[in-house]
Amino acid sequence: MRLVLDTSVLVAAIRGPSGASRLLLSAALQSRFQFLISTPLVLEYEAVLTRVEHLAASSLGVLDVEEMLDLVCATGIQVRMTRSWRPKLPDPNDEMVLGTAINGKADAIVTFNRADFSGIAQEFGVEVLSPMDALRRMQIR
Repeated sequence: MRLVLDTSVLVAAIRGPSGASRLLLSAALQSRFQFLISTPLVLEYEAVLTRVEHLAASSLGVLDVEEMLDLVCATGIQVRMTRSWRPKLPDPNDEMVLGTAINGKADAIVTFNRADFSGIAQEFGVEVLSPMDALRRMQIR
């Protein structure tokens, strides 16, 4: 399965020691599914994950996050952003998630913000799943 993980999933993964997001990130880093990334998306991951509130809640330092993102870049499938369109989503920061999914021919976007993507992702043939739904679909425990 080809998936794009929204930034909200990575935030939940670093902030909680267990749960669907942590398990999904772990599965991504083990290449248990095709994890799609793009340069704009990885830059978004870095900008958000290194915010003071997320570092404090996760007990991670900036270097820890950078190390994790190095693993993300090493295991993820790099998507070139060749197809463009007019913005379609309420949150402009979600456009890079949608763009990565469309350009990478993703099966699904995994996010906690399903309502933000509803209708638009399906227009491009991309499902929108919660982390738990993605794990169930891939039968990952």
